[in-house]
Amino acid sequence: MICRFRHIKQVVASLALALALLATTLQNSHAHEIRPAIVDLVFIGDGTVELDMSLILEAALAEVGAEHADTDESPNAAVYDELRLMDETALAAEFERSKDRFLDGIRLMVGETRIALDVTSVELDPVGDTDFARLSRLALTGSLPAGASKVTFSFNPAFGPNVIRVPDDQGGHSYSAYLGDGSPSAPIPVAGGLSMSAGQVFLDYIGIGFTHIVPKGLDHILFVVGLFLLSPRLKPLLIQITAFTVAHSVTLAMAMLGVISLPASIVEPLIAASILFIAIENLGTDKLSRWRPYVVFAFGLLHGLGFAGVLTEFGLSPTHFASGLLGFNIGVEVGQLAVVAACYALFGAWFSDKSWYRARVTMPMSLAIGAIALWWVAERTGLVA
Repeated sequence: MICRFRHIKQVVASLALALALLATTLQNSHAHEIRPAIVDLVFIGDGTVELDMSLILEAALAEVGAEHADTDESPNAAVYDELRLMDETALAAEFERSKDRFLDGIRLMVGETRIALDVTSVELDPVGDTDFARLSRLALTGSLPAGASKVTFSFNPAFGPNVIRVPDDQGGHSYSAYLGDGSPSAPIPVAGGLSMSAGQVFLDYIGIGFTHIVPKGLDHILFVVGLFLLSPRLKPLLIQITAFTVAHSVTLAMAMLGVISLPASIVEPLIAASILFIAIENLGTDKLSRWRPYVVFAFGLLHGLGFAGVLTEFGLSPTHFASGLLGFNIGVEVGQLAVVAACYALFGAWFSDKSWYRARVTMPMSLAIGAIALWWVAERTGLVA
């Protein structure tokens, strides 16, 4: 009777913790990730320069800030949420009122000379599904000073992070750089050509890969945590992580080279389903099967297609394709290992050898992860709004 009562208490505690984790994480899953503004710098050829921008305009107007990974972390989150509910007419009016402040935060420089910019086009979408951030498109133009050979670009960090790109004649980008802290770009030649070394691109994309996992990649984080929960022993865990890394590196490279392509509407639900599978397996067995690394490898192929969406958006330079791709993969790997280290420090090192570890740690956390993943599957397939 005492053993049965103790078992019931463990189950109740597991369910309570699972519900707490579920509530917290689902709240965060609905929070709005700050995507970088994508800025294409185009030299027209008649002395005119154009900035074609795709950005979350509401986050820029609310000045959520590049230091936040999520808009809900900003003290201006309420302003951002209010702007997101505006229709395109109201948002356009709000932008018109804030246009001078917005333009003041964008600097296109030739040496010490600032190029005056004006907004020539504004494209805003209807409100749509408020679970997802709305992207707006702006076009800004200015005139280059006579004899200008190079320009530098910077974006007020209060408006969020950004990626500056220079389109080439082949439909790609001859230059791209991630600017997350408001620092200016390297000098960009007006006549074309790269000004970033392979080493600079490599280091830049390590940071991009890491932040795509920590703190922005909640689905990838939960997948790695799920792997840890069933067997926190180092060797089998490293085998799984390695299988996952090799797999996503393969499909990421193939997708970036145009060999394979799947739309996000297919990839994202399958990524959520892979997390759900791992969680269900954790609940169904306490043994690490010999075929699990192969399953993890297969799921890694899916996650690699998800990573490809990030690099495609950033416009990885063909000239430094290899260094950028390698840097991104290393950043992702370091991010995954950081998640494993955090799991080990929080509960693996202290409790993994306890008799109650599975009942009080593996089961409730897997329940929470499985519930979140199930919600994501339904959400990403359109079964729930």
